[in-house]
Amino acid sequence: MSTLEIREEILEIVQNEDESSLKNLYQIIKQYKHQKQLDKMIAEGEEDIKAARTYPLEEARKMIN
Repeated sequence: MSTLEIREEILEIVQNEDESSLKNLYQIIKQYKHQKQLDKMIAEGEEDIKAARTYPLEEARKMIN
């Protein structure tokens, strides 16, 4: 199935859903997008740790204050 076919099928599904189901789908999509962002941030943090791009606690506190 091509990307275009998937988009068209999703649009058809969304257009035919009742209000409650549509709200649930919306929440699922929002949660998925949020989780993707969190996963990206975690991966970046892990790469920083592996590359020793970290700060000692006291230095980090000074940066915040």
